[in-house]
Formats: sequence, structure tokens, C-alpha cells
Amino acid sequence: MFGSRRWFASAVTFKLRPYQESCLEACKNALQAGATRIGVSLPTGAGKTTVFISLLAQISPPSHSPSTSRSLIIVNSVELARQAAAQAAAQFPQWCVEIEQGSKHKASGNADVTVATYQTLLQPQRLAKFYPGNLKAVIVDEAHHAAAPSYRRILAHFDPAIRSPDATFQPLQLSRPIPIIGFSATFSRHDGLALGSVFQQIVYHCDFLEMIKEQWLCDVRFTSVKANIDLRNVTVNSKTGDFNATSLAHIINTDTVNNLVVQAWLDRARQRQSTLVFCVNVAHIRALTKAFQGFGVDARYLHSGTPAAERHALITAFKAGQYPVLVNCAILTEGADIPNIDCVIVTRPTRSRNVFTQMIGRGMRQSPSTGKENCHIIDFVDSTNRVAGVVSIPTLFGLDPEELIDGKVHFRFMNVGLISCLDESVETLEARAQIDSLQNVNDEQIPVDSRDDIPDPKYITYIDYENPFALVDGCSGAPHVLKLSANAWVGCGEDVYILECLGKGYIRVERVSADEKNPTHYRATFTEATMHMPSAKAFKVAPFMRKRLIMTAETLSDAIRGCDTYAAQKVLRGPLALGLLRTAKWRKAPASDSQKNFIYKRRIKRALDQDAAAATLQNINKGEAANIITRLKHGAKAYYEKKAREANKASQVAEKERRRKERETVQVGPLVVHGP
Repeated sequence: MFGSRRWFASAVTFKLRPYQESCLEACKNALQAGATRIGVSLPTGAGKTTVFISLLAQISPPSHSPSTSRSLIIVNSVELARQAAAQAAAQFPQWCVEIEQGSKHKASGNADVTVATYQTLLQPQRLAKFYPGNLKAVIVDEAHHAAAPSYRRILAHFDPAIRSPDATFQPLQLSRPIPIIGFSATFSRHDGLALGSVFQQIVYHCDFLEMIKEQWLCDVRFTSVKANIDLRNVTVNSKTGDFNATSLAHIINTDTVNNLVVQAWLDRARQRQSTLVFCVNVAHIRALTKAFQGFGVDARYLHSGTPAAERHALITAFKAGQYPVLVNCAILTEGADIPNIDCVIVTRPTRSRNVFTQMIGRGMRQSPSTGKENCHIIDFVDSTNRVAGVVSIPTLFGLDPEELIDGKVHFRFMNVGLISCLDESVETLEARAQIDSLQNVNDEQIPVDSRDDIPDPKYITYIDYENPFALVDGCSGAPHVLKLSANAWVGCGEDVYILECLGKGYIRVERVSADEKNPTHYRATFTEATMHMPSAKAFKVAPFMRKRLIMTAETLSDAIRGCDTYAAQKVLRGPLALGLLRTAKWRKAPASDSQKNFIYKRRIKRALDQDAAAATLQNINKGEAANIITRLKHGAKAYYEKKAREANKASQVAEKERRRKERETVQVGPLVVHGP
């Protein structure tokens, strides 16, 4: 299609949009300021190809020699190569435009513009055609791939500042750096590879929501379908942070869910002319296509293994409106120029904002000639919001899917449960987000004590202080027990409460989970001491007798009060029972040396450093020391260490998730050179 001949017809006039003009100015200013590797972030449908071809026309060659006026455009598919070449020939017919791809397209290397696939350029003899000294610029389309080793292997040929993954690579000695300009709709990577290893800075960014509001992209209608889709057991790729496709398919690719997808389309979008569906894997696209066909819908599918000729025929027929539903996985996520798409169905949950926006972006191109007024986006979310980080229509606007969809249109479908549908526009979703934001600000500014509309509490939340060394302001370590008892009960974590009985033994109350025979209840036992601990050790006998059941109770309140009565009547009668009180005089005396030594030997080194431990031990009293010792003796130390490990792990996961989301945030400015 594009050979080595030149076209000398007059150039077709392309009127650039205002944001495209601004983008060109930003690129030229950065290049004139000395930057040589820059990035541009424009959403799908914004005309990236038009922009970078216009930019090539405005970049002056370093000399007047014709050999230095050539340009190379690197793309990642044959479809994109054809699109870019056709666009270049249409904008500038006088240019000689060639394609370098596979065995069918072999460029001379001397054309004004050559469009090459990166797969072809990985062959050394094909890359050698493009000597850097003969080029005025290199364009990288879908530039979020540029940090991958395959791309760096190519780009290092044009700029020695880009490190090749090949240890034996010898960079060329160049008299000048070749401008390398990357364009992408999602100028970030969720796998942690730093784009800063290739590009110095992002010079222009425009979000797709801005483009919709400014009417450069078509209007959009959103429908979220909330169903009982449990993603908790789906594994996550440690590099990308997104779901593993095989694991995800086990949950999504079922007859029930596939039929639900078709039913949702029939209920909400059957009048749409061209629907593009995104699936998890090849097995999923085949099964879902069959489900559509089972309902009498002419649906067809394609994937990366579809032969090129068949793929071209399918897309051409879809563009012509010859059938209404095209099902795919991954293949049309990037670079698909099908303006007539007026409905997109996302049936593959993702934790990547980039992937989600790439999918829904396929339907946002304007197409007045086909009568397209807007694009209907349909996605599916878990009805119980069980997995954090899943991107959906509401989350793009900073809204909670659980709160947003509740109370909307409901219907029941097979055994999936109650299905909720949200139908909204961009304007209404943004309005909701602004209201929520204002409400959050107001909530922070109104003092709790000044509110007069606080309802009476309907439940109690118990807080256990799990650190065995926590003094809890001199109290018992179970602050909610303060209202239940005057005695010095100590909380040891996991709903376990201990009342030490001054050398006579101890009373233990613990929560027992419900089973088939009994509901959740509390169980109280008394373990009597046989003799003082040092004496027991000396005589080598057990210091305690076998525990005996005191009572069971439905509530903690009943259990605590019953045990207080038992202690006063059976364990420490008369005045001795006063020693159990939190206000007992002995508790206010300084801690004994034996108490301090016991605590010091059993301290948690990770929780307290030696200086802090010594300072704490110097100031505590006997009651506080007794609380700590009780917790240590009754499992709080192990429980706290377990909780500390869990908290540390959760913190690491949260930090990893924060960094993953941070990588997907695009803004103008310098790029980080090193990955995480």
C-alpha cells in the first residue's frame, strides 16, 4: 500500500483542535529548551496520530541535507502501522511514506517517514536500516510500553542515554541526540517499570473526562451492574498488581455470569448498533459469544490468534455495521480506530485504571456520520464490594459503588442474586462526586459535640488494646469493661478477659463462637492456685488446679457481673474482695523489682526499644505492672505479635497498592528514572 514512491499532490488541510495546538507548542518548547526524550499523554480519540505527524512536519532537520530530514514512527501492531502510514500520506501527500513490518513490508530506510512495528525492529538487520544520524526524530506510539526491555533494546540504538538490557550492546557514537517523543493514552505502567528510564519528562497531559466535558469526545452514558461476583480468591499478579487472567476466568467465565451479561445488554443496550465487549481470555470470548448467539444476537469474536486476514474482515464488517456485537480480549484494547462503537461492555474486572480507561475509551470517538449520539458503557461490580482496588465506573469519579448503586433499579437473575443497575451520565456522576466531597469537608469541620442529630447507638464496638505493654492510662486494658465492673479485669485480646484473684487463682471469660447447637455466648471458668508460684517450682508441682466452669452467658455484661459475684462469694470473701478493685490501694504503689524484672525479660523488642522499656518500667505502679504481667501470662504477647505481623503485612500491601496507584497517575513534569 505504501511503497517508496513520492506523492507530490498538494497537502490536505487539517485544522487542528485547540488542545492539539497547545500540545504541539508544549513539545516544541521542551525540545528548544534542550529536552530530547519527552512524553505526551492524550486520551483515546484525541487524535494522537494527527498530532505527532503534525509535529514531525514542524521539527526542523539538524542540517539542510535531505538525509537528515527522515523520521521513524514505532508502533506495536500492523493495524497501527497501517493507520499511521495512511494518516501521514493523507496529511502530507508529498511525503514518501513506507512501512517496515514482517515479510510483506520492507522499507528502504530512505523514506521521509517510515512506520515500523517494534517486533520487526528487534531484528538487527532491520533496525540497521535506520541510522540515527539520518533521522530528525523518532516517534513512539503507545509509549507506555517503552520501558519494556524489548523497546529499550531498540531505543538504545538512537540514544545512548537509554540503557539497553543487553550487556554486550555497544552504543553508537552520535554527534547529536535524536529527539524521541512518546505518545500514549495511558502514560504510566502498572508493572513498576519506570518510564523515566526512557523519557525525561511529560510535557502535555489531558484526561478523557476533560475531553468529554469539552465535547471533543462523544457523550457517555454509564451503567454499572452490581452482581454477586466474588473476586476474593482471584490471584493477583505480583508485578502488575492486576488479576491473573486464568484465575479471574474461573469466576467470570460461567454460564450464569455470561447469561447475566447478555441479559443486561438486552435490557439496557439492545438498540445499540455496534457493541464492543472485553473479556478475560480466549475461552471466555468463545463462551460469551455463544451466550449472545443463544439469545439470537449476531455476535462474533476475535483474539490475538485470529489470522490477520480474518481479523481485518471482522473489523471491516463491524465498522460497516453488518453485525451488532464484537467480543474480544486484549486485542482491541489499544489502537483500535472504530468510531462507530456506541456501546462498550467490560466483563473483565481490573485493578488497573489504565486498562479500564483503555477499554472504555474505545467507544468515545465521535462519529456523526453514523448517527452516533453517545456511547453506553456497561460494567459489572461485586455486589458486596469484597475486594479493594477494583476499578469501575463509580470509582473513576471517586465514588463508592456500594453507596452509589444501592436503591437503584433492581432485578433478580438466576442464582446470582439481586442485581442492581445504575444509569448515569458524566454530569450526574461528577455532581455526586462534588456533593460527596463537600459532605466530607463538612463532616470534618462540624465538632461531634455540637451535632444535635446523632441517633442513639444501635450497637457497641469493643476495643481491645492488643499490645500487652499498653498501660491504658492505668486502667484494666479492657476499657469497655469499665462500665461493667469496678474490678481490675484485663483484656488479653480476641475477646479474652482475665481477673487475677490475688494469688488464689484467676477467672477467665472468653467468647465462644456459634455452632449448630449453640448461638454465640461467653464462657467463664475459674482456675484455682495450689500454692505460691516459687513454692510450686521448688516442690516441682503444678501451680494450678484444673479449671472449672463457673457459668455461660449470652452477653459479656452478664458474664462479667456473674464472675464478680462468684469472686466475692467463693474466692475472696469479705474485705479481701476489695483487693480486686481497680482503685485498690496496693495498685497505686510503685511496681516491685520482681514485677519489673519479669516484664523486662518478657518485653517485645520490636515494640519497645531498651531505652523506652527502661523508662516505662521506672514509672509504672503495681497495678499497671500487674496488668502487663496478666496479659503476658494469658496469651496477649503471642496475640500481639501475631497482630503486629498481620498489621505489618497489611501495611506493606497497602504501601504496594498505593505505589501501584501512584504509578497510574499522570501529570506534566519530570519522570522518575528508577523503578520501585
